[in-house]
Amino acid sequence: MKSLSVFLKDLGATFKKPKVFIPILAVLFIPVLYSGMFLGAFWDPYGKMNELPVAVVNQDTGADYEGKQLTVGKDLVDELKKSDDFNWRFVSRSEADKGIEENKYYMTIVIPENFSQQATTLMDDSPKPAEIIFEPNEGYNFLAAQIGGTAVKQIKAKVSAKVTEAYTETLFDQVEKVSSGLGDAGDGANTLKDGAVKLDDGAQKLKENLAKLVDGTTKLQNGVAPLEKGTGALSKGANDLNNGATKLSGGLAQLEQAGNKLEAGAVQANNGGKQLQTGLQSSLEGSQKLQAGLGASEQGSAKLQAGLEASEQGSAKLQAGLESSVQGSAKVSEGAKGVAQGLDQLTKLSPDLAKNPAVQKLVAASQAVAQGSEQVHQGNQQLLKGSQDLHGAQQQLVQGSKDLHGAQQQLVQGSKQLTDGQQQLLAGATQLTAGHEQLAGGLKLFNSKLSEAATGGKQLATGASKLSTGAQQLQGGVDKLSGGVSTLADGSKKLDEGAGELKNGMDKLTDGSGELATKLNDAADKTSSVKKTDALVNMFAEPIEINEQKINRVPNYGTGFSPYFLSLGLFVGALISTLVVPIRGSSVAQATGWNRFVSRTLAFTGMSLIQSLLSVVLVLHVLGLEVKSVPLFYLFSFVTSLCYMFIIQALVTWLENPGRFLAILMLIFQLTTSAGTFPLELIPNWMKAFNPLLPMTYSVRGYKAVVSTGNFNVAWEDIGMLASFGVVFLAITLVYFLRHERSEDASPEANLSAQSTH
Repeated sequence: MKSLSVFLKDLGATFKKPKVFIPILAVLFIPVLYSGMFLGAFWDPYGKMNELPVAVVNQDTGADYEGKQLTVGKDLVDELKKSDDFNWRFVSRSEADKGIEENKYYMTIVIPENFSQQATTLMDDSPKPAEIIFEPNEGYNFLAAQIGGTAVKQIKAKVSAKVTEAYTETLFDQVEKVSSGLGDAGDGANTLKDGAVKLDDGAQKLKENLAKLVDGTTKLQNGVAPLEKGTGALSKGANDLNNGATKLSGGLAQLEQAGNKLEAGAVQANNGGKQLQTGLQSSLEGSQKLQAGLGASEQGSAKLQAGLEASEQGSAKLQAGLESSVQGSAKVSEGAKGVAQGLDQLTKLSPDLAKNPAVQKLVAASQAVAQGSEQVHQGNQQLLKGSQDLHGAQQQLVQGSKDLHGAQQQLVQGSKQLTDGQQQLLAGATQLTAGHEQLAGGLKLFNSKLSEAATGGKQLATGASKLSTGAQQLQGGVDKLSGGVSTLADGSKKLDEGAGELKNGMDKLTDGSGELATKLNDAADKTSSVKKTDALVNMFAEPIEINEQKINRVPNYGTGFSPYFLSLGLFVGALISTLVVPIRGSSVAQATGWNRFVSRTLAFTGMSLIQSLLSVVLVLHVLGLEVKSVPLFYLFSFVTSLCYMFIIQALVTWLENPGRFLAILMLIFQLTTSAGTFPLELIPNWMKAFNPLLPMTYSVRGYKAVVSTGNFNVAWEDIGMLASFGVVFLAITLVYFLRHERSEDASPEANLSAQSTH
């Protein structure tokens, strides 16, 4: 009771001295000023972002994309005009630079003139991203620049969504065109397959006929060999006949000189003449048959030449058609590869897009189309090569048939000359036979007819000479015929080989065109299932939505920083309280150390109670702070203030001003290590060691539990820790007063006993 009496007397003495009471009253509002001013200033800074002036410069000139006018810069400006994120100022470049220089704007956002053009380069080999130039005026206000950087990232997300939306609409338009084109290509491929089947049948028949031609030319080649041998023998016989006729003419000349011997020789000559006539008649009949056969052979070779020329023209047309088909299939292959590569690039740019089942089907279909079209293109190239070889072989065959026809014409001409010579020889032989008969009938007429016999002998020599010449020409024609037939046989074999390659190529063309038709129709079915809708376009533009589900939601900056600033304000209030409240003295001169300890402790406890109540009333009812438990908030604030008060009381009681310096040093360490602003993990490692040793760590954490998380167990644990700090330092203060049982307070702060005496 005596200790309480000392406290009441000290309290009464304080109220009697305005110079003491007024400073104490002012100190009571220190925590209110700290927490109120700081929290009021930073309660909701983002709520007034629309008052922050930001310059926007649009230099974009637009661009043309797939036949559409793209004005991304203008669209961005229109979006900014609709929002109130900042106090947007849409100005020119010079006005923006001048405003930044004069600190009128906190930042400048520049939309370059190639902004839309860069946005159209997505499908290029070297795409260039569109740029937004962000120029923060960091020297004017660094935090405003940081906030602006966050806003620019949000603007980037919005513009990216708009540009992606334009890309997606164009892509789906192309997909619809590709679907229609694939359907048409599928129909065309079916038609191509039908034509390929017919062409394959024709190639099979051509190969069969060419096989027959090869067999016929082989037989012709075998038949020409005996003809060549016979004409050689005929030529030799005609030459011998020519020599004999020459000798006969010479003998007739001698016969004019040896008429006496003519009679016996005439009988023999008559017999020989008849045999000669019979032989010549047979030879004439054979040569006539040979001439008729060669005429028929000439007509056949002419027909063969005409047929081969027609076949050559058909192979030329086939080659031209296949060249067109190769070019068309190349374009189809390139187009299909372009579509597959475009879809593959799009899915690489957007991994979330690649996971979409519709896109996966589309990518698979485009790759199948590209593969099928490439196979068709390779088949067409092989077919074209076969047709080129066929055309070359046919050209050689036509040339051989021309050579054969020329040789046969020469052979026919030689046979005609042979027939004429044989006819003349037969006439001469007939005349010779008549002369022999005349010679045998009467030697009297021998001398008179001898000159006629000599003339007949000359004619026989002339005919024999012509026969020899015709036989030689016949042999030359047969030699040419043999060469032409050999050329014809070689050409027909090459033509047969080319027809085999043509047949193989047509088989591949048939298979490839059938597979192409199937895959094109499948691709058309798959791509036709992709329909452009607003919802699908929006999904491609913004495939991900953030569903933010806040845990222990903090509505504004003031709520988030209230644990930090309340702890700071109460600590500063406790520190300044030691400047106006006596630390050691008492108005009762004979008060013991214990009485003075109780009196000073009750005084500081009352200061803590009033400071904490004023701070709580301000943040709850003036600033509108919402807490999880109001009673616990009052209690926690009082315990926190009391803890700080007892700590500082102990330091100042023992050390006076050096104790206050230690309290300020403690405050500095607490501000950096209490995790009231930045997370503890972000501060330097050597500072983390002070975190569990200082009381503000527990006051900040406990306030967060009471204000935001509602984890009251943590709050009660922190109340226990703060109470422990307070009890320990209160005991340290008690030790001082017990050691100075009767000493007077010599500190310059206030000796209430001395003040009351004076």
